[in-house]
Amino acid sequence: MKGSHDLGGQSEMGPINPEPEAEEPVFHADWERRVFALTLATGMLGKWNIDESRHARERQDPLTYVQNSYYENWLEGLETLLLEKGLVDTEELVLATNISSQTKESLSVPNPILATKILASGAPSTMETDSEPLYCIGDSVLVKASETAGHTRVPKYAQGVTGTVVAQLGCHNFPDSNAQGIHEGKFLYRVSFSGVDLWSHSSTQAEVLIDLWEPYLGAAAN
Repeated sequence: MKGSHDLGGQSEMGPINPEPEAEEPVFHADWERRVFALTLATGMLGKWNIDESRHARERQDPLTYVQNSYYENWLEGLETLLLEKGLVDTEELVLATNISSQTKESLSVPNPILATKILASGAPSTMETDSEPLYCIGDSVLVKASETAGHTRVPKYAQGVTGTVVAQLGCHNFPDSNAQGIHEGKFLYRVSFSGVDLWSHSSTQAEVLIDLWEPYLGAAAN
């Protein structure tokens, strides 16, 4: 999905002056801590996956997205999912009242012990497949231009650029489909790019490594 969330690596976006990681607090305000906790807690209900969660944030109005802070975008995405999955209605969301008893009965809520286990272990993204990867180490590949309105993990700045496969990473859950609730595996590759190829205005020869799923790639022209 081409949108305001995909700003990394874009030119003419102005200077970046991030806080040093060692000095930046995990949360800048208590409400951010609560939004983080709510997002994790509701995610454990099993009504959506991580790619659906990301896509819910991306589907905001572009101007709203860039004006929001990081956790304001998390909150916008969470509210979208709660409404779309029928966990709350608009009135409940506005009034911050409890969810309906009918919805409660259909939920499987983890206890603190299970929640701790889930957070510690995460969920694997690898999937079994009988097919063979299309590309081998050393192959030149072209990153396809993404015209989809859905979720994608291919960065805009790499689209249309040729790179070289340096590693095969196995078959993993494909995020574009996963964001629609469709679980299918696609091969994942680590692709090496030259900084000059990615950013024509750049003079750096630095190597940039990007992990890309097979549907994002095509064979490069000789």
